[in-house]
Amino acid sequence: MELKAGKLAVKIFKTRAEMGAAAGGDAAAKIKELIAKKGEVNMIFAAAPSQNETLETLVSSEGIDWSKVNAFHMDEYIGLSPDAPQGFGNFLKDRIFSKLPFKSVNYIYAENETAEETCARYTKLIKENPIDIVCLGIGENGHIAFNDPWVADFNDSEVIKKVELDEVCRQQQVNDGCFAKLDDVPKFALTLTVPTLYNADYLFCTVPAPTKADAVYKTVNNDINEDLPATIMRNHDNAVMYCDSDSGAKLL
Repeated sequence: MELKAGKLAVKIFKTRAEMGAAAGGDAAAKIKELIAKKGEVNMIFAAAPSQNETLETLVSSEGIDWSKVNAFHMDEYIGLSPDAPQGFGNFLKDRIFSKLPFKSVNYIYAENETAEETCARYTKLIKENPIDIVCLGIGENGHIAFNDPWVADFNDSEVIKKVELDEVCRQQQVNDGCFAKLDDVPKFALTLTVPTLYNADYLFCTVPAPTKADAVYKTVNNDINEDLPATIMRNHDNAVMYCDSDSGAKLL
């Protein structure tokens, strides 16, 4: 099933595997197209279990010259040990960054940096490498990256910022199996801002699972504002949201 919500294309698949294959396949085709057109691609990846099937599809895609792709990621916890498996850089390293010969992999976390120093470094990197493609998801509270409703700003002047995570957002990390209990989830993180993600040329948003059904429905039907940050995708010229039958249940 397909529908349009403003400019946002919404595609609902029967299974999570079909959803991931479609999202990853479409992203792979766009990477090839952009490499042929401009020679190099700058790409941001989300780190979450929702992205597993999409990332697997990208890793197995043929015909992509990954040596012409610069990789970035969109958020990172503050306070985890450098080798913590819950770290988003580590998640992506395991699933895609270590498996493909990227031109560069640009991690948010760097040892012995303050949050302010990390933000300055990553801001410079993003400004020097305008983003072509974002592979993202949405949270149970409608966040994109760690732009939760009460910190999201559609007109944010920052490229990346430190944010406090709300309890719904932190509980989602427990629901996803990333942490054993709420107290284990860090309370602060660094996140690329809404404009940083929105200003990319292409958005491929993968959102599986029944826990996301409410957020998917509201992304399509609520007013476009920071109360549900994902609604901003309805204004984007080249955004697609991929759902399975669980996350898309309220739209079917």
